[in-house]
Amino acid sequence: MSASTDHPLDPRSRRLLRTLIAQYLEAGQPVGSRTLSRSAGLDVSPATVRNIMADLEELGLIASPHTSAGRVPTVRGLRLFVDSLLELKPLPRGAVMQIQRELPRGHSDQLATPRELLGNASSLLSAMTHFVGLVTVPGAADAPLKQIEFVALDARRVLAILVFADGQVQNRVLNLRQQLDARSLEHAANYLNAHYTGLRLDEIRTRVLADLRAAGSELNRLLDTAVEVAAETFAPEPETDMLVSGQTNLMSGGEGTQIEHLRELFEAFQRKRELLSLLEGCARAPGVRLFIGEESGFEPLKGYSLVSAPYGGEGHVLGAIGVIGPTRMAYHSVIPVVQATARLLTDALRTPE
Repeated sequence: MSASTDHPLDPRSRRLLRTLIAQYLEAGQPVGSRTLSRSAGLDVSPATVRNIMADLEELGLIASPHTSAGRVPTVRGLRLFVDSLLELKPLPRGAVMQIQRELPRGHSDQLATPRELLGNASSLLSAMTHFVGLVTVPGAADAPLKQIEFVALDARRVLAILVFADGQVQNRVLNLRQQLDARSLEHAANYLNAHYTGLRLDEIRTRVLADLRAAGSELNRLLDTAVEVAAETFAPEPETDMLVSGQTNLMSGGEGTQIEHLRELFEAFQRKRELLSLLEGCARAPGVRLFIGEESGFEPLKGYSLVSAPYGGEGHVLGAIGVIGPTRMAYHSVIPVVQATARLLTDALRTPE
């Protein structure tokens, strides 16, 4: 819940808060009442400004980092600013054209693969915002299956070769409880190719399991002892990955405890698991999501903000893109970059007619 819903501000307080936060985001320094009085465009005295700032501080929207210093916005103040005081403008046409040039094609004259497009998106986010660009990479399960083959490796091990509509090829080694001969494997492949190609793996898994549970189903009759290989082939696997660009952009100007937070964040980039979980949650929500500092509940992001948006293709969400930068970021420019990149990445991933 934003601060604006708990503590409605009068127009003068809102204007002063907006001005204070805008100056802080630009300069990175505490803002004093005298400076604020001159720049807010209000016909009020510095004393009146000080009184309003004291009220804003009591509400937890700003804080004084040092005795007798100016004020800086708190996470709560930044949240109110982004939710109700920030004026977003469409991304300039030149920036949109830059994204359009980079996303549909890779670094050659040939069309880029999906992974190359996602890598380009991560690099673009970093280059355009000067922060860290993140893109989750969906597993092969998100592409329709084109063909499947089975190859016996030894008595109870089988190699499943899955070819997907987007050109990806995935090999899975299956460890089975019983030995299957070449004829059973051929029957399994023929049946699956005839009935399940064109579907994603999660869809196939649901249908196969339903068929297996159906008494006297065609699948049981045709595959006989090969039922197990079908179930094992489509067992879910954690395949989502994440591409990260521009980590070093966060290194400028850090010292003291900020360096320790930065070290924790870099370690999180290496592990990926927690950040993937956070981004996958963002992918399930429509539109842009913003976590400021400790709002994410993820300790390494304390002192940083994450702006994210889902991207998709062919009618379903594939993952999320995002930018991580300091809480003192230019939200008015970063948010439109993330929005536009998510939209254009979705367009680029559509299967050509």
